[in-house]
Parts: sequence; C-alpha cells; structure tokens
Amino acid sequence: MIARIAIAWAAVTLAVSGASAREVVPFGTSVSPGTIVIKTGERRLYYVRGDGTALRYRVAVGKPGKQWFGEAQIDGKYVRPAWSPPAEVKRDNPRLPDVIPGGAPNNPMGARALTLDLDEYAIHGTNRPSSIGTYASYGCIRMLNEDIIDLYDQVSVGTRVVVTP
Repeated sequence: MIARIAIAWAAVTLAVSGASAREVVPFGTSVSPGTIVIKTGERRLYYVRGDGTALRYRVAVGKPGKQWFGEAQIDGKYVRPAWSPPAEVKRDNPRLPDVIPGGAPNNPMGARALTLDLDEYAIHGTNRPSSIGTYASYGCIRMLNEDIIDLYDQVSVGTRVVVTP
C-alpha cells in the first residue's frame, strides 16, 4: 500500500513539474513593453507587457562562473535548431559530436531557440526539463519546450533582452 502511494505521488509530482511554468504577474518597472528581463538569481524570465504585468517563466541559467549580465538583442529565431557545441563546451566534453541535428533527443536546444547578438548565447528549449529552476548551463537561458514555444511566438528579431544578477 505504501509503495502504491509513493508511486502515485511520484507520478503526480512528475506531471506537475512537466507542466508549463508561465504565469502573469505584476511587473512595475521602467522597462519598455516587449522587453525580456532575466533575473538570474530568481531563475526567472519576464516578458514585459504594456499593462503593468509580465509573463513570468521559470528558467535554467548559467552555472556559477558561466553567467553573464547586461543587454543583448534577439538576432535569430529557429525552430528545432541543430546545435554545434561552442569551443568551451567541446573542450569540457570532447566526445560531443561537432553537430547534433535539430529534433534529435540529445540536442540541448529543444523545440525553439532565440539567438542573441552576444557571443554564442541563446534562450532555448531543453531536452532536460529537470534542469529548469537551476544553475545548469554555460550561459544560455533554458526554458521548458512549451514555454519557449509560447515566448517564440510573441517576440521578434530585435527584441531587447536584459540580464540581471
């Protein structure tokens, strides 16, 4: 009986953790509507709306020492993108292939990617949803695939991105 309850509880926990993590929240700031604000310490991404609110998403952010702060712009939008590991990632994981095709189960970019005009960073989906809410990446911002699809549909190339501690 206890084993059945534990298994049922684990199933409920997995179902909840796999659900979309976005919600509308008050967001009083001088940031222009349409801006993406990432609060690294909160592990949250805010898409600022024009009515004093923002869509808030749970995200994974850079590991300590891999984080960056500042401003960038979205310079590309991609559906199921292929991924080439940046030099630092390849150095740490030399067995990685040079390219992982889009849609492959081991492709860390997930369902969508919004590339930034800053180094090799992106806001993208993930093939590791359990990493959401953690410090997990080499500087990219990871989102649940359902959430990156939602955000992807709302933003355009040129969208301002602000990353804060």
